[in-house]
Amino acid sequence: MSPEKLRVLAFAGSLRRNSFNRGLIRAAVQVAPEGMAIETFDLAPIPLYNADVEEQGLPPPVAEFKDKIRAADALLIATPEYNYSVPGVLKNAVDWASRPSNQSPLQKKPAALMGASGGQMGTARAQLALRQSFVFTETLVLPKPDIYVSHAAKSFDAEGNLIDEKLRERIKMMLDALARWAALLRQGAL
Repeated sequence: MSPEKLRVLAFAGSLRRNSFNRGLIRAAVQVAPEGMAIETFDLAPIPLYNADVEEQGLPPPVAEFKDKIRAADALLIATPEYNYSVPGVLKNAVDWASRPSNQSPLQKKPAALMGASGGQMGTARAQLALRQSFVFTETLVLPKPDIYVSHAAKSFDAEGNLIDEKLRERIKMMLDALARWAALLRQGAL
């Protein structure tokens, strides 16, 4: 990790400009604790995974994504839940970043997950599915705190900006926990 700042790469598994999950990422940038710098990445330009394309060389958006993961000290991911699972755009990005498995920038990378949806359970199932993918990539997901935002329309304005101050505090708590998690992993204490 950087001695000055913990560099966190943050991205949302939603393409909609005013999505709740992009709003969670924007809120995280706003409440980031001192000593943490959060850079955001838009997954929209990443093409669908295709091994034939990969053989010919990484598409520039994929190469950029992998480089940014590699340069980050930790990841922050906000996922919606589609059909009880991870949205295709996010799973696709993880698939690209996971290859080749012995050189994946996701390997041993600390990460924190959060998500918002309109449903009763928030994004519990999507986050569980993402955690399963991260078992394969050996991405080290922060065990707690959990952020599963249910009935998300109540917590955001029409532009997708977070208006729930208690949730903003929970995000700050998660970022503090992510900083501690990354430090423990760096020190080999876990």
